[in-house]
Amino acid sequence: MSNLMVAPARLKADPERLRARLDTFAALSEPGSGPGVTRLAYTPMEREAHAVFAEEMRSLGLTVRTDAAGNTIAERAGTVPGLPALGTGSHLDSVPNAGAYDGIAGVVAAMETARLYRDHDVAHAHPVRFVAFAAEEGARFGQACTGSRIVSGLTAAEDLADMRDADGTTMADALRSVGLPPEAVGAARWDPADWAAFVELHIEQGSVLEATGTPIGVVDLISGSTRLLLEVTGRASHTGGTPMHLRADAVAAAAEIVLLVESVANDSRHHGTRATVGRLLVEPGSITTIAGKAELYVDVRDVDSDRQRLTAAEIVERAQALCVRRGVGLTARALADASPVILPGWVRETLAGTCRGLGVDYRVLPSGASHDAQMVNHVVPTGMVFVPSREGISHSPLEWTGADELALGAEVLAAGLLRLDRRLAAARDGHDEREENGT
Repeated sequence: MSNLMVAPARLKADPERLRARLDTFAALSEPGSGPGVTRLAYTPMEREAHAVFAEEMRSLGLTVRTDAAGNTIAERAGTVPGLPALGTGSHLDSVPNAGAYDGIAGVVAAMETARLYRDHDVAHAHPVRFVAFAAEEGARFGQACTGSRIVSGLTAAEDLADMRDADGTTMADALRSVGLPPEAVGAARWDPADWAAFVELHIEQGSVLEATGTPIGVVDLISGSTRLLLEVTGRASHTGGTPMHLRADAVAAAAEIVLLVESVANDSRHHGTRATVGRLLVEPGSITTIAGKAELYVDVRDVDSDRQRLTAAEIVERAQALCVRRGVGLTARALADASPVILPGWVRETLAGTCRGLGVDYRVLPSGASHDAQMVNHVVPTGMVFVPSREGISHSPLEWTGADELALGAEVLAAGLLRLDRRLAAARDGHDEREENGT
């Protein structure tokens, strides 16, 4: 007997409900942290956001659990026992002084999908899991996507003691401080046999969709990222008492490195490379003292894996040469590294077919930012849906996506998961996988 599900009528997301959820999460920000949202990885504020997610998902009748890495997973049962799960979700942590949409848009779209399935009594053969990942942003510890890296087997318990925040707190200690056992994170690893497909909705964090008037993006490629800490060591001395030709000025060397990073990314050999010095710390930090030390945090991103690593190596090599010329020391340390990922074509085409079936215009495009989808794709075939970002702004209080735009994305997400459910059921039952209105 066939287990094929019949596609329901189009499920209409509620823009005002989505807006209210975004506002609820935006209010969970560190007091006195300034404009925007500040909710860093493995802090009580991040855990509070996860608790809000868990409470609502339980109210919808879902089974909810939190794993040892701090990821919160809510599950809605399928109609066929023993099938691997479909999944969706994103993250709830932020960079300092962030906007209200990065990551959170994907979580509230997942929440909306769960509510639509409940309210309309939607049946699906596979169980559907709704995931709020922990610690996606690398702002605190330098490594991005920690929660999803752990479930994908890319970060292990022994790695957590090697990553520290600006206050010297290790990631292991940060987990302990919020009641998570760092030594047990291996138990959070996902079994590929337990998952069928995963889709993450996210804001674009770029301007392609807005500029082209396209409401939905379907992602084909996620760029990689190599993150470095460059430490320049000079000689602190009095600004008035030290002649210019006798200085070993760490911040002057750092300034030249900043321009070097920009120059390397702009040259013709690196078309598509993006490189940024996003943080620069200077010691002793006195207006009357020549800097004796400078720390530069460098982020190199590319869609080409070899070029990404070669660019990072070139930056270090040329920075070493200019520091020798300036009479200062340089040490370089890798903070994190993730390769570009090509997302599976069959998931991408299923999402594109969903858009066609709904009569929604879409565009296939790459992602310049890292995402949890990039990591879980090591375990489960993964796709991504983008919704527009106003002026391409992200990681800023000015970050904004219209509630109607997000609602349309949630409708594509809800329909896309069901289309994946039918496609997988058809393949399992030996039917032709072609569906109405699409692939």
